Amino acid sequence: MPQLDTSTWFITIVSSMATLFILFQLKISSQTFPAAPTQKVVTTKETKNPWETKWTKIYSPLSLPQQ
Repeated sequence: MPQLDTSTWFITIVSSMATLFILFQLKISSQTFPAAPTQKVVTTKETKNPWETKWTKIYSPLSLPQQ
């Protein structure tokens, strides 16, 4: 039964890993990624509502007259 020759396995595996690494690096470096998000300044416009100027009384259901 012939013996399996494993003397070239190391260089084959190392060269394959190096090739894959280079290919992945080239693939990733050709990608364009969006810029980092920046904070947007938001200003709120102050509006006057008609009910803000009126005085309103809120009644609790327990304080209403009993029928």
